[in-house]
Amino acid sequence: MFAVQVILCALLVLGGAALLFLGFRGLRGQLVRNRYIGVRTPAAMRSEDAFELANRAAGPAMLAGGAIAVLAGVSMPMLAATSSVVMVAVFGLVGAFALMTVGGVVGNRAAEAMPAPVPAAGCGGCAGGCCGVPKQS
Repeated sequence: MFAVQVILCALLVLGGAALLFLGFRGLRGQLVRNRYIGVRTPAAMRSEDAFELANRAAGPAMLAGGAIAVLAGVSMPMLAATSSVVMVAVFGLVGAFALMTVGGVVGNRAAEAMPAPVPAAGCGGCAGGCCGVPKQS
C-alpha cells in the first residue's frame, strides 16, 4: 500500500504543478498558440488574440485546480488510514479535473465572445480574389 500511496502522491504533486504552471503562464498571457497545451478549442485557435484571451480567462480555474492537486498530494503522506488516502486522492483528482474543465469552458466562452478577425486590408474575402480563388463575374 505504501508504494501506491507514493505513486499517487507523486502524480498529484506533478500534475498539480503542471496545472499551476499552465494557469500562471495563461493568466500572464505568456502561452504561445500551439496544438498541445492551453485552451485549444476552435474559437480559441482562431487567432493569437483569441488564444491569449481564452487562456487568460481559464487561468484562475487552472491555478485553483493545480493548488487542489498539490495540496492533496502533499497531505497524503500524513495520513495513516487507507480510506483517508483514497478519499484525499479522489478529492484531489476530481477537484483538479473539474476545475480544469471549468477553466476550459470559461476560456472557450471568452474566445467565442471575441469578434472574428478582420481580413487583411485590400482583401474582400474569397469574392475579392486575393485568397487564391478567382473572382466570380
